[in-house]
Amino acid sequence: MLAKNNAARLNETVKGVETMSRFALAVLALASGVYTYLGVRDLLDGSATFVFFAAIIYSAAVSVAIYAFWTFMLRFVPLVTGGMQRAALFVTMGVGCLMIMAMSSWLNAAALAGSAALEQHLSVTLEGYVTDLDAAHGNALAAQSLLPDVQRAAERFSRLAGDERESGALTGTTGSGSVVQLLTQMSAQMNELGASITGSREEVAALFEQGSAHLARLRELVSAPGVITPRADAFSAEIVQLSAVIAALQETSVAPSVKRAAADLSLGFIAPVADGGSAGLVLRQDQVMETVRNSVATQSAALGQAADEILAQPKVEPRRFAPLSPAEAVLRYWSDFIPSWAGAISIDLLPVVLVLVLMVVHDAMRREAGSMEEAETMTAAEMLRAVEIYRRMADGPAPAAMETPETPAREVAEATITPIDVNQRKRGEGPVRP
Repeated sequence: MLAKNNAARLNETVKGVETMSRFALAVLALASGVYTYLGVRDLLDGSATFVFFAAIIYSAAVSVAIYAFWTFMLRFVPLVTGGMQRAALFVTMGVGCLMIMAMSSWLNAAALAGSAALEQHLSVTLEGYVTDLDAAHGNALAAQSLLPDVQRAAERFSRLAGDERESGALTGTTGSGSVVQLLTQMSAQMNELGASITGSREEVAALFEQGSAHLARLRELVSAPGVITPRADAFSAEIVQLSAVIAALQETSVAPSVKRAAADLSLGFIAPVADGGSAGLVLRQDQVMETVRNSVATQSAALGQAADEILAQPKVEPRRFAPLSPAEAVLRYWSDFIPSWAGAISIDLLPVVLVLVLMVVHDAMRREAGSMEEAETMTAAEMLRAVEIYRRMADGPAPAAMETPETPAREVAEATITPIDVNQRKRGEGPVRP
């Protein structure tokens, strides 16, 4: 009797929550439809009227599909007991869950976290352009490291020219001869090269300041409150200008110019004719100019090698900014918005829990009802009576004997009862047929 009472109580409870289950399923389907509308609205192009009605129709279809699918699952899965049939229903439910996620859940996630995901995309893009600007600025300034070497070479040639002019330190003869002219020429070339490097520094600084101003504006657009779409459009416009500044920085590097100038120092070396008044002075002048030639060749090789090292540094490749919709941003940066994805999926797949609960309850009801065997509810008197009736049926008494006055009417009626009628009476399912 206890098992029977438990089964009855479970059955009444299931019937009591049936209305609540329908209401909860309808609310979940409606919520999914609303967020689907918000997510699909940003994906459609066209007039405002077209976008509105198209989004409404799609979201309504999603709500109806979700409600119908889970209604079928709530009705059929708890009632099916066969292993193969229940496995087939589980496979069907899994396929349906995947389809619901494909048509609704990712749009729900876009509605929940689309703006934040788009801001994430703008922030990642901004960091990439910050890196590009710093790299371009570093490449442009790398040639400035050659300036001290060029200035030292210019000072050395100038100092040697002054010493030769005043004291004849190189040839032993004072005055402005061929050696002084050559040294002065080399010093002038080095000074010109140093001036070109110094001039590029100001241009690089101006371009870097301009690029920094664009970066500050981009940071404001990323972190500013308000609707994300207008900010994304302004972000794209600023990116175009920043890309132009980075390209200009790439072109301001004087490393190629330094390399060409260094090659000209050696290949274009023109030594003046020795103009000494005596053969000894001419010989000394030729020796000094040959020494100067070797020194210039060494200086040229050093500057060329330094320029090659600068030119060997990787160039900044142009970066292309790809605008994304909120839904696309959610898909690209899904790992950063796992809570939003969990909420969006839970709205659509929460009825799985209801299906499993009903399945467990129905299995418990069937198990409770199946344990009520006849021996558990039959009394001893009913058992003896059933044995006596079975014995009489086995003996096969004549119908006439059963109708004699000595035989009570109740025993005649019991003698004609079949085993099926006995079981029915014991279960209380109906009166015994006479």
